[in-house]
Amino acid sequence: MPSPKSRFRLAFTLVELMVVLVILALLSGVVTVSVQTYLLRSKQSVAKIEISKMMQAIDVFYATMNRYPTNAEGLAILATKSDEFPDALLKSLSNDPWGNPYEYRSPGVVDDFEILCFGNDRREGGTGKDKDITSMELSRARKPAP
Repeated sequence: MPSPKSRFRLAFTLVELMVVLVILALLSGVVTVSVQTYLLRSKQSVAKIEISKMMQAIDVFYATMNRYPTNAEGLAILATKSDEFPDALLKSLSNDPWGNPYEYRSPGVVDDFEILCFGNDRREGGTGKDKDITSMELSRARKPAP
């Protein structure tokens, strides 16, 4: 027959439960920070891929029309069917991963055109998670240095 003292030891003490809760809270905090970093990187990667596709479509537009789209035409002309492009160059024109439209400028700062994604802060400029993603950055990565 169990003694009276051992009968009460069948449950956890309040201190033991608090220690477990603190450990779980710390672990969930670490996991949340890690996941946010991966989500940010994936959004930046998606923006780079979409800008790259738009750059290819603009190259095809230039090869056919012998000009770049004007600022008034913008990127919308790439998703518009025409006599020259019966299927359109892009199936659709999507927003960036943060839900904002990509910005098109012609002429660009360095190149004949520029496509911009303003990143997490939705403003021009920024570093880290607020870093802008531009076609100029991608075209430099593709071209070998002279």
